[in-house]
Amino acid sequence: MSETAQLTQEVIAQHGIKPDEYQVILDRLGRAPNLLELGIFSVMWSEHCSYKSSRRHLGRFPVTGPRVIQGPGENAGVIDIGDGQAAIFKMESHNHPSFIEPYQGAATGVGGIMRDVFTMGARPIALTNAIRFGEPENQHTKRLLSGVVAGIGGYGNCVGVPTICGETNFDKSYNGNILVNAMCVGLAEQDKIFYSRGAKVGSPIVYFGSKTGRDGIHGATMASAEFDEGAEEKRPTVQVGDPFMEKLLIEATLELMQTDCIEAIQDMGAAGLTSSSVEMAGKEGLGIVLKMNDVPVRETHMTPYEMMLSESQERMLAILKPGEEHIAKAIMEKWDLDYAVIGYTTDTGRMVLEFDGEVVCDIPVGPLSSDAPNYDRPWVETPKQPIVTSREIGELGDVNEALLKLLSCPDVASKRWIWEQYDRHVMADTLAASDKPSDAGLVRIHGTNKALAITNDCTPRYVLNDPFEGGKQVVAESYRNIIATGAEPIAITDNLNFGNPEKPETMGQIVGAINGMIEACKILEYPVVSGNVSLYNETMGNAILPTPVVGGVGLIQDYRKAIGYGGLVEGDVIFLIGETTDSMGASLVLRELVGREDGAPPKVDLELEKSTAQIISKLISDDLLEACHDLSDGGLALGLAKVAMASDIGIVGMIDDDLPKTAALFAEDQARYLIAVDAENEAIVHETIVKSGLKLSKIGVCAGDSLEIAGALNLKVSKMRDTWENWLPQFMG
Repeated sequence: MSETAQLTQEVIAQHGIKPDEYQVILDRLGRAPNLLELGIFSVMWSEHCSYKSSRRHLGRFPVTGPRVIQGPGENAGVIDIGDGQAAIFKMESHNHPSFIEPYQGAATGVGGIMRDVFTMGARPIALTNAIRFGEPENQHTKRLLSGVVAGIGGYGNCVGVPTICGETNFDKSYNGNILVNAMCVGLAEQDKIFYSRGAKVGSPIVYFGSKTGRDGIHGATMASAEFDEGAEEKRPTVQVGDPFMEKLLIEATLELMQTDCIEAIQDMGAAGLTSSSVEMAGKEGLGIVLKMNDVPVRETHMTPYEMMLSESQERMLAILKPGEEHIAKAIMEKWDLDYAVIGYTTDTGRMVLEFDGEVVCDIPVGPLSSDAPNYDRPWVETPKQPIVTSREIGELGDVNEALLKLLSCPDVASKRWIWEQYDRHVMADTLAASDKPSDAGLVRIHGTNKALAITNDCTPRYVLNDPFEGGKQVVAESYRNIIATGAEPIAITDNLNFGNPEKPETMGQIVGAINGMIEACKILEYPVVSGNVSLYNETMGNAILPTPVVGGVGLIQDYRKAIGYGGLVEGDVIFLIGETTDSMGASLVLRELVGREDGAPPKVDLELEKSTAQIISKLISDDLLEACHDLSDGGLALGLAKVAMASDIGIVGMIDDDLPKTAALFAEDQARYLIAVDAENEAIVHETIVKSGLKLSKIGVCAGDSLEIAGALNLKVSKMRDTWENWLPQFMG
């Protein structure tokens, strides 16, 4: 179809533009757009780029704090980690592409999130991911899991950045719509941070990196729509990545940043050349002229439409100081990257594209960026569910068998098969990764004693049953995981994965979860500095579980004080900090052993979370703990099993007689930690915790080779480990 041809209602709808939105375009332009202009509006007004269903709610997140240098609105968030250094990080989704083409979808997700970080002047130092797949019985799950893991490992390993932690879950709701959320953390000097804002009038716009191809066209639009039966036909919209080119691009970009050439810089991610140019111009109220014949392309007869909407990977756009183009060109030639001056900034506030001597696009920048639709979609609150008690669900039968069943369930079972495919220790600064038991990944700041603690967390079944409490719990779980390593939680990035926001019930989940997250971020003083929203995660009308993932980052001043939950020895004393109640709603044991998924999830007392964390931090700082592990899925029983397996040592003890056995072992109450103490420090730890007013229970001591809880459990540690380790390798064959 010619780019100047008359637009039909069908063509407009194919671009994801609704009739009322098209009317706004007509009003803004004073005329009908051509196909190229429609395509540009289509990607910039897509859910993926404009956040048109969530923007008004996201604007209420707390985004400032004593260590926050840059909050949302840039390529990534920036926090102060002392000594003139900054950590720069963000998480983003690549869900739809990974379902269509799992290897390239996941690989380019990793590449894209790294570009968001090094675009700001940071060298990537750690990768993490949160990935979710359909039920194991689904015919596609094994293929999708295999492809995604290979893509994550293939890209990250080749670039040479360690993948240090993550989470993997399975649920039937992801059968037709898997989730691939990738996070990157980078390190920069505070006086060498680069932004997409700062461009001036009359400055050259330069393109560097890979050539532009036809891959990924309309990727942002695809990511903003539900899947239907034709999902497989969308394979051409998935980008193709080249990790070796990304490595060159990292080095070239960081070298360019050592000069004084750059006014503004942006990677080409979703919506490619369109979004990168519009965002840099829009932030300063500028106009731009792009000469499309000068764009480096790798295919013949490419049209401006294809060039502007392509999402080819490993590409950057920068606005340079006038007269400095030769410096950038020399650097790009050194690294064997394509380089071209493709336009300049103006004071017109308009995007003008020239091709073959003609103006093929002339539209205002404002409506593309700041004036995109901003919907207040109708929503209904998720109905509250009643508390489910262990008395209501009755006895579980053989508790040993119950624990073994939990250990082998897909969500809990060891993910060794996955993380062994990732290079976890490249760069030689990884302190704790998937192969070292710790509640968060730990990576040292090179040449210092400082380390960053990094974690990804979400419990979708809680969010489904109570979005508000579930939203609070997502943030609190991240906070606890960082506290449990001895680090100070600083800030989060988030990746909010939901279904179709045009359905009031789904929009209610979104609003409820965001409200819960806001409350937790405020009380825990744990602000949001970056993030991503992925909506329309539905196939044939079936939505995913609401999955708002949090990526947390914390700082530990001396990594030698860091703590995990392994390394225990005979005689160490095990304590449980926190109160356990008889509330089993939305618990893992209810789902896996009773076959029910109803009930109110555990309440999250945020003030209690904060005061408990302060005590844990003090105990770790005073070198009084041998190990620390927060309790979450599977409660006390699963926590004890993981601690025992991590140290290959038995635990002998007892549980609270005041509670039914099922609740004492498997309830998932929040603000709880297992700690291990050298017998010599038992008295002072006991006194410190009791004085604080926190609930404290002595569980037992490390001894023998079995987990023995009087009247409840008696399992060999080796038996638990075999059960825990075997499920995934057997499933993958």
